[in-house]
Amino acid sequence: QVQLVESGGGLVQAGGSLRLSCAASGRAFSRYTMGWFRQAPGKEREFVAAINWRTDYADSVKGRFTISRDNAKNTVYLQMHSLKPEDTAVYYCAARGSYNFSYYRHDYDYWGQGTQVTVSS
Repeated sequence: QVQLVESGGGLVQAGGSLRLSCAASGRAFSRYTMGWFRQAPGKEREFVAAINWRTDYADSVKGRFTISRDNAKNTVYLQMHSLKPEDTAVYYCAARGSYNFSYYRHDYDYWGQGTQVTVSS
């Protein structure tokens, strides 16, 4: 069982930056694929970024967001720059009990409670 706790969300003006953190419990963190997803009101939860031995991003955030992990701290990060109003959403951290990369939310086994990011114009 893995528990995930996100932090770092908030209100920021367009063009600003935020860094989200996700702290994970459990001893096998380094073997998990970790992902960030987001869900805006009235929309489906969508892939943002993921990391195992490589990283990948949704086209909408490439060049602006960076995912990283610190296995010693059981933590994954999402650094967000040049934020836009359309980035406004609840951001969720997710863990997949496999080192295989995935863009699909149904492949992830554990989820955090989410953290709100609001970007004002």
